[in-house]
Amino acid sequence: MTHSLAVAVLAAGKGTRMRSRLPKVLHPLGGRTLVENVLASLEQVQPDRQIAIIGYLADEVRAALAHVSGLEFVEQTEQLGTGHAVQQVIPALEGFEGNLLVLNGDVPLLRPETIAKMVKTHVENNNAATILTAQFEDPTGYGRVFCDDSYIVSEIIEHRDCTSEQRHNKRINSGIYCFNWQQLMTVLPHLKSDNDQNEYYLTDVVKDLSPVMALDVDDIEEISGINNRKQLSDAATILQRRIKDELMLSGITMINPDSITIDATVTVEPDVVIEPETHLRGHTTIAAGCHLGPGTLIENSTIGANTTVRYSVISDSTVEGAGRIGPYAHLRGQAIIGEDCRIGNFVEVKQSTIGNKTNAAHLAYLGNATLGDQVNIGAGTITANYDGFEKHSTVIKDNTKTGSNSVLVAPVTLGKNVTVGAGAVVTKDVDDNCLIVTRGERRVIKNWRPRFVNNKTAKK
Repeated sequence: MTHSLAVAVLAAGKGTRMRSRLPKVLHPLGGRTLVENVLASLEQVQPDRQIAIIGYLADEVRAALAHVSGLEFVEQTEQLGTGHAVQQVIPALEGFEGNLLVLNGDVPLLRPETIAKMVKTHVENNNAATILTAQFEDPTGYGRVFCDDSYIVSEIIEHRDCTSEQRHNKRINSGIYCFNWQQLMTVLPHLKSDNDQNEYYLTDVVKDLSPVMALDVDDIEEISGINNRKQLSDAATILQRRIKDELMLSGITMINPDSITIDATVTVEPDVVIEPETHLRGHTTIAAGCHLGPGTLIENSTIGANTTVRYSVISDSTVEGAGRIGPYAHLRGQAIIGEDCRIGNFVEVKQSTIGNKTNAAHLAYLGNATLGDQVNIGAGTITANYDGFEKHSTVIKDNTKTGSNSVLVAPVTLGKNVTVGAGAVVTKDVDDNCLIVTRGERRVIKNWRPRFVNNKTAKK
């Protein structure tokens, strides 16, 4: 038997019980869509071909999966059952000699180890088909798989067709299969839809293939399908438990882990402390020695070693090592923060690059700015980067300091070693080693009251 492997992922259905226009397989779970989670389970088998069978809102599904390298698409314009879905890959696999793994796009909790074990069992036993099965305490509603002591399957019977005695069988069909493609092709084109649903069932091929083997999954949670929002929530709980257990065993400390969420796409190195109400999402990487939270959201960002982030939001940004972020800081839009920087209370940094050992300790806005090393941003400093039509850049070079409540009207460049006086409004470039002050002359008007006070006094 050749060890070539193709994978067909059934992703054509609408998912009516989700009560959503969005195709079911595109609902998010742990930083990926459902179908992306399914594809991620293939990492240990490295298939030669991956085919997604799409139907409902096919263009949207195709666009959502466009980033998956090598993924092919075939369309099932009418959803006429699982057998009909797999029939759609026949033209795409013309001339293929190997095995076909069939997965459901709404079963997102399969572990890579389980898929690898299933494929290995299939190949080593030279099976015509291998079925992933599970034993449920209450298998009501599931098709039953009947096999002997060697796990050789004799038949699969739907629950409604089982006798009272047959319903005592707890082994159910997960709907996940591995087939010898050449043997499957002797049966698949000839499936019939003579059943109550007038659909073509993939289970019907089993009786005409030999040998067919059952493989019980170790953890029945892995084969949980998603049909409604409640099941989606339950799957999220399971996935979070897995992710956090694995991280804690790898050397991460979590304080009150039930209040923490971490996507499957996040990487966290050892010796990180994560405090309550902290959420790590998307393609985020946390280096060793960081202290995150409490009350922090980090999304699609990279946090360098030994950085502290408290009560802050960081998205699509990078913080180099030994940073101190927060409380109540907001970094967004490709902000890049250098090493040993302090971005403090109520400071927002957007689409800006901050040099090493630079401080913006409180109450500042830095947008479309480039700051050098050892710059100090005074409280209330803002870069006025938007003129109503376009965004403009501000450049602040090394060792420059801005006073409280200063406004830098972009486009503008401040040279090295510049000091900006408190309350200054800077509208033109400033050379190195300069002090800029724009305060007007002080005036004191004695015995002054607002006009409305005089008017009210006169009326009385």
